[in-house]
Amino acid sequence: MMIKNITNVRGIQCWGAHTGVKSLRRDLAIIYSDVPASAAAVFTQNQVVAAPVTVSKKHIKDGKAQAIVINSGNANAATGEQGMEGAEAMAQTLADELKIDKEMVLVSSTGVIGEPFPTEEIIKGIKENVSKLSTNSNAGSFVANAILTTDTFAKEGFVEFELDGYEVNLGGIAKGSGMIHPNMATMLAFIVTDLAIDPKLLQKMVKKAVNKTFNMITVDGDTSTNDMVVVLANGKANNKELKSNKDVGFKKFEEQLEEMMTHLAQQIVSDGEGASKYIEYEMVNAKSEHIARTLIRAISTSSLVKTAMFGRDPNWGRIISAAGNAGVPFNYENIVLYLGSEEEILKVLNKGKPEKYDRNYMKKLLRESHIKIKIDMNEGKAKAKGWGTDLTTDYVLFNSVYTT
Repeated sequence: MMIKNITNVRGIQCWGAHTGVKSLRRDLAIIYSDVPASAAAVFTQNQVVAAPVTVSKKHIKDGKAQAIVINSGNANAATGEQGMEGAEAMAQTLADELKIDKEMVLVSSTGVIGEPFPTEEIIKGIKENVSKLSTNSNAGSFVANAILTTDTFAKEGFVEFELDGYEVNLGGIAKGSGMIHPNMATMLAFIVTDLAIDPKLLQKMVKKAVNKTFNMITVDGDTSTNDMVVVLANGKANNKELKSNKDVGFKKFEEQLEEMMTHLAQQIVSDGEGASKYIEYEMVNAKSEHIARTLIRAISTSSLVKTAMFGRDPNWGRIISAAGNAGVPFNYENIVLYLGSEEEILKVLNKGKPEKYDRNYMKKLLRESHIKIKIDMNEGKAKAKGWGTDLTTDYVLFNSVYTT
C-alpha cells in the first residue's frame, strides 16, 4: 500500500537529490507549488542568524511563496558575504528554472556552521534537478531524506480531512536530532496544504501552534542558527478562503495543524542524538499556560534531571529544584508530582510531603524508553505538554567529534 506524504497535497511537486555536498546521502531538496501560496513562517531566535534565514525572512514578508529549496551538509551560517551571495544565488537559480519571481522562493540550509558555502555545487544541483520535480510518493520520500543531517530517520506526516464539505490535505516533513531546544532548535519543518487561507491569519495560527509544539521540545539546550518552520497553503482544495478565526472550518484546521506539528516535533525528540529515553512532561491545573510552559522548559532542560533519567535514578528533588529556578511562581507545597513510565506513573510528592513508594519498582519503570513526568499545580485550569530526552555518554562522545 502506498504511504501518502506531501506529494499527495494538490499542486505540490518535489524532489530530493545528491549534489556532492554530502558524500553519500541526498543533500538537496526542492518543494514547489504550481500556484502561488499563502505562506507563514517562524524563524530561529538565536542572535547568530544564517544567511538563508535572512533571505527567507525578506522573501516571506508579503505572506506569499511558491517554492522552497533546502540544502543539507552546510549550514551557511557565519560565512560572511560569500555565504549571503550563495543563499541569494539559490533563490535566484530556482526562480529562473521555475520561471517565477525570486521573492517567491524561500531558502533553507542545515549542517556545519562556519564552513565555506559550496555555492557552485548546489547551484549546479538545482539546475540539474528541477526537471525531476514530481508528484510521485517516492519524490516526497526523497525530499524528507535530503534535509537530514545527524538524523537516523526521516520525519514525515500526512493527514486528509473534511472541512466545510471540502477534502483538505496536509503534509509535512522535518529534520532535527541535536542542537534542539525550546524557542526553535536546529530543526527545520516544512508543511504544505491545499487549504485556502488568508496569509495573515495563517501566520497567527502557525506562531501559536509552534509555541505549543516545536517550542516545547528539547534535546540538549542549544538553539541553532538556522531553524525555521514554514507552512504553504495553495488553496487548491477550493474551500472558501479562511479569513477569520470565526469562519467555519477555522477551528478544525487549527487543530489539524497543531497535531501535525506535534507529530513532527515528537519524531525529532525520539531521534535525539545519543538519547536512550524519550521523556514527556505534563503540567496540569496551572494558573496560566505561560507558567505551565515555562516550568516544563526549565525542567526538561535541566542537565541534572536529564542525567537522573539516564541513570534511572528517581531523584525527584532535581525536578522541583529546576522548577523553582524557572523564574515563574512555583510553590512546591501546592503541587502533586508523579514520575514513571508511559504506562504507569507513581506519586512521589504530595503538597510538600514525600510519598512512600517502592523505589525498586520505580527503578523498573524508569528502565523503560518512554518516561513521563507529571505535575499537578492545583492552582488553576491551564495545562501544557513538552517533550525531551535524557543526557547520555553517547551524546557527549558524538558531539565531541562532530566535525572531525
